[in-house]
Amino acid sequence: MFISAGEASGDSYGAMLVDALRSRRPNAEFFGCAGPRLQASGCQPIVDAGTITMVGLVEVIPGLPRAWCALRDLKRAIRERRPQLAILIDFPDFNLRLANELKKCGVPVLYFVAPQVWAWRKGRLKAIRRDVDRLLCLFPFEEEFFRKAGVNAEFVGHPLARRAQPTQTPEEFRGKLGIAADQSIVALLPGSRRKEVQLNLPPMLDAVRLLAAKRSCAFVLPAAPILPGNWLRNQLGSLSGQVRIVENMFYDAVGHAQAAIVASGTASTETAILGTPMAIVYRVSGLSWWLGRRLVKVPFFSIVNLVAGREVIREFIQDQFTGTAVAAEITRILDDPSARVKMQADLKEVTRRLRRSSIESGIESGIEADGMVVDVAVGGQEIDDPIQRAAAVAESMLLRLVAD
Repeated sequence: MFISAGEASGDSYGAMLVDALRSRRPNAEFFGCAGPRLQASGCQPIVDAGTITMVGLVEVIPGLPRAWCALRDLKRAIRERRPQLAILIDFPDFNLRLANELKKCGVPVLYFVAPQVWAWRKGRLKAIRRDVDRLLCLFPFEEEFFRKAGVNAEFVGHPLARRAQPTQTPEEFRGKLGIAADQSIVALLPGSRRKEVQLNLPPMLDAVRLLAAKRSCAFVLPAAPILPGNWLRNQLGSLSGQVRIVENMFYDAVGHAQAAIVASGTASTETAILGTPMAIVYRVSGLSWWLGRRLVKVPFFSIVNLVAGREVIREFIQDQFTGTAVAAEITRILDDPSARVKMQADLKEVTRRLRRSSIESGIESGIEADGMVVDVAVGGQEIDDPIQRAAAVAESMLLRLVAD
């Protein structure tokens, strides 16, 4: 099978999906565009995903030659190896081009994590309708949107809604990092890519300085797997001794924090699932902002607020993203118990909506593939799990090929 995931979150989902498929098909082989987690799961990397991750509109320009070379190499591998199935995960600027090549080669395409064309670039719908055989959506409102556009789409729920949880107790986590019981923990999540960190971390650090001057806080920054620790530490500058960089403890760092400053993206969804009150931030280059404001057609930037259907988390985007504004919001979260309780209740409701229920959806216990039923219920649990559901859909597509 061919698999392509270009970002840290997609690499994580891809690794989980490979493991789920291997439990169903132990002899399955995978190759494609893979990051460290996919590679650790045994996916052969034709292209290392870390070489092509980019963010913004104009910021991507310097990386375009690398992306085109990666596309060339992957297309050649597809033509030479002729996979039975392709699984594309998020990263639409890159993966939709691969979908077109796969379609030309007669390879069925399963797309996991729907491109957010409901927010911008709706012209991509034509390519999705033409080149994608099955589209699996993480957010509840997406299924209806894509089905109305003629795409074979299904809401499977968010993979992290049942997985994101701390592995340590609050006392164990504090003890490991030497954080006093009376200190408020504030998590900093500036993004998983270098350019994101370079744009989002400086105003976060301005907020750190303001908060540290008035109260006893412990600031933790969970390191993304693809970012070298030394590079990240250098970005902290004079605050390198005040902000603790933690590795391989993302859910503990965020789940045990009293508040978080979070770059809009997958991390904000994870923070919502963990129930941690937060401020959502984001910054891109001035030109990307100017262009993006004319393309994006949604009332909120954060998926958390979009799923809620209203603002449950305050957003500080571009020029509104200042250390003073964010420090004031974190202070409100820490000092106002009623605000904390209200935000946590709203986040709990968002998490509920991100979980697909077989009872609520009226799903049967199998997926039919030309008369053959692929079991998707193990102990009554798997059918509600997005990764297991995706694995079952992938297997049904493979069985359909055999039947044909």
